[in-house]
Amino acid sequence: MTIRAYVKTTLLIGLIAISIGGLLLHLRIHPVSKNTSNLLPVISGILSIVVVPLLLSGRKTLSYGYTLNGFLVIVGSIAMAHFAVANWPQPATAGSIIMKTTLPDILILWTRFFIGKAIFDLELYGYDPDRQKAGKSYRYPNMGWWVVHVAAVSVVYALGGLLWR
Repeated sequence: MTIRAYVKTTLLIGLIAISIGGLLLHLRIHPVSKNTSNLLPVISGILSIVVVPLLLSGRKTLSYGYTLNGFLVIVGSIAMAHFAVANWPQPATAGSIIMKTTLPDILILWTRFFIGKAIFDLELYGYDPDRQKAGKSYRYPNMGWWVVHVAAVSVVYALGGLLWR
């Protein structure tokens, strides 16, 4: 096995492991048996465990896996942030906001994004340690592109909540 294959395999295993952990954590906190709307995160979890790693494994499907992983993270983050705001801790201190909201869960979820990004970047740009990072930050697949999409999806989600009450 080459170092390239080893690193990619290790990152894929990490992506699968963190996705399984997130799904199990979600099932423990929000069981589907108590609320059928909890089925959507289960479907997202299964996509994250099975489909995203398969897409990231192939060179031809790499961009699809990267994009699906990113949007699953964005949607999950927005939904968890909404849940945190709807169940805001009282009193709202710095400690309670950090420990009694979904902030830790969102940070774990974004770890999944960065593992997927590492797989994508290493596969697309190679493993040359001297290669310089180039390209416009706001263009796909750079981080600015994701920041724009986090903002856009957040605005659409908020408008949906306000307009369809």
